Amino acid sequence: MKVSVVGAGNVGATCANVMAHKELAEEIVLIDIKEGLAEGKALDIWETSPINLFDSKTIGATNDYSKSAGSDVVVITSGLPRKPGMSRDDLIATNAGIVKSVTENVIEHSPDATIIIVSNPLDVMCYCAYLTAKIDSSRVFGMAGILDTARYRAFLATELKVSPKDIQAVLMGGHGDTMVPLPRYTTIAGIPVTELIETSVLDGIVDRTKKGGGEIVNLLGTSAWYAPGAAAAQMVESIVRNQHRIFPCCAWLQGQYGMKDLYLGVPVKLGKSGIEKIIELQLNDSEMELLNSSANAVKEVMGVLDGMDVF
Repeated sequence: MKVSVVGAGNVGATCANVMAHKELAEEIVLIDIKEGLAEGKALDIWETSPINLFDSKTIGATNDYSKSAGSDVVVITSGLPRKPGMSRDDLIATNAGIVKSVTENVIEHSPDATIIIVSNPLDVMCYCAYLTAKIDSSRVFGMAGILDTARYRAFLATELKVSPKDIQAVLMGGHGDTMVPLPRYTTIAGIPVTELIETSVLDGIVDRTKKGGGEIVNLLGTSAWYAPGAAAAQMVESIVRNQHRIFPCCAWLQGQYGMKDLYLGVPVKLGKSGIEKIIELQLNDSEMELLNSSANAVKEVMGVLDGMDVF
């Protein structure tokens, strides 16, 4: 089993480190365009193997995709953060060019790989990778919902003073302010969360979840990496170990929830073939209204990419 991570920044390196600790593959390859970065981080991770007792070999390469050849799964974290003075359209254009180029290289060397997108803006970058890869959409999808639900569950665990291990939750929609947390599908050891917490407090946690990425940026001056990296690694684990776990992922919809030709966060079953099934929940009217609103926001961003001379 071989897994590659393109982008050896904080998120990519964290993802590789978590995967190595869990021994998810015999070989984990880190690739980056910055000379020596991937090699240095891969070597640093490998040097922890005698301490943390794992056998997964981590290898780094500077812009050499031949080292990733034959990967079963590829995680793409490449892209630039939004900088002062940069418009949303500028960010999309820049990162679409990066993701397109990376995806072309991935498919050339690993045509049978499942591709997990982490690059932002997440929903439209999934769309970009799908258009580029020209493979079944079950093998091109994005990590967002696992991160968002992790934040939601962590906040609930803190408020309720319970173990995060006992909290299950579903979150749908786009990655950002229009995401749709679903308290009706949130439980603590099987107990509906609404029986354990006041509505006003829960509403505050939902709002904090929507702004979770921004909260980290305000504290650190940069975006998060521990939780995003671990979330991507969890997706890889479900695929390489064929666990059939149900996670919220950014998936290509073809009629589900009444939506078509759209990447959006929905619950899916993940196994060795990628997305094995998109699960359609019986949403009530208010939940469906929120999901439609989120979908419209994502469509608007996808439309920006469609209007660019990228493909």
